[in-house]
Amino acid sequence: MTSLGTFATPPWNPTPPGYDGEGTAGGAMYTPLLVPKLSVTIITKDEASDIAAAIESVAWADEIVVVDSHSTDQTVDIARTAKARVVVIVRDWPGYIEQKNYAAEQAAHDWIFSLDADERVTPALAREIQQVLKAPSHAAYTVPRLTWHLGIWVRGTDWYPDFQTRLYNRKTARWTGQYVHEGVAVAGTLGRLTGDLQHFAYRDIADHLETIDRYTTAAARQMYEAGRRASLSDLAFRGPLAFLRNYVAKGGFTLGRVGLIVSTMNAHYVFLKFAKLWQLQVSPAARPGDGPPPV
Repeated sequence: MTSLGTFATPPWNPTPPGYDGEGTAGGAMYTPLLVPKLSVTIITKDEASDIAAAIESVAWADEIVVVDSHSTDQTVDIARTAKARVVVIVRDWPGYIEQKNYAAEQAAHDWIFSLDADERVTPALAREIQQVLKAPSHAAYTVPRLTWHLGIWVRGTDWYPDFQTRLYNRKTARWTGQYVHEGVAVAGTLGRLTGDLQHFAYRDIADHLETIDRYTTAAARQMYEAGRRASLSDLAFRGPLAFLRNYVAKGGFTLGRVGLIVSTMNAHYVFLKFAKLWQLQVSPAARPGDGPPPV
């Protein structure tokens, strides 16, 4: 784990030039610039292998709120013993969007940074967040997410820069969506940060395939319920076109064998999503019941 170093700076200069110790500076009242405090929210389920490193990467924050969905491993115990200001709440799983909004509602502060357990805030991003919060000019901010997979940082394909809206003011923004690819809806302007958010998404190819299977099932259900239907051209062409986009247009070819594998897996995701959508169209037995997909 890379050391975070020392980022924290006072919210204002405690002894500004000309300050006489009596509330004046140069004859005028000195009003310190209050910096908004930050709550980091993390939702978890069986994240014992990741939660400590995730918390460590944001230990500089004013508060960390962990909302856990009845983990069967040591996730909750690890979070509670972290050397940071951590609040742990255990509750049932209502779905990604509802759980993330609930976590933000439990936070003590309005400015939220939403972090997944398999993500790490880099020192550069931490410094940038702290700088932005001195004088926020937008209602929310996106960050580029950088994924580690098969031994390299994947700086290409659809995976990079994978901009995610993670820093936001809960007064003007909240999570929306349905089953997959949830996002933050913002009533205001959206800024962009440059520091990377590191993402350790998959242990190996088998784990990647398992995740693809789970997410494409949810994505197909979401499309079906929205009235989308898969055509023959969807099944025939969307996968190959996704491969060309990832491997050629977005530089997967520059990443060697890993770029080829990731581009192929991303194309497989697209094909499988439409294949499962087609299955829902022709097989009523394949249609799921009510309730959110599992975590």
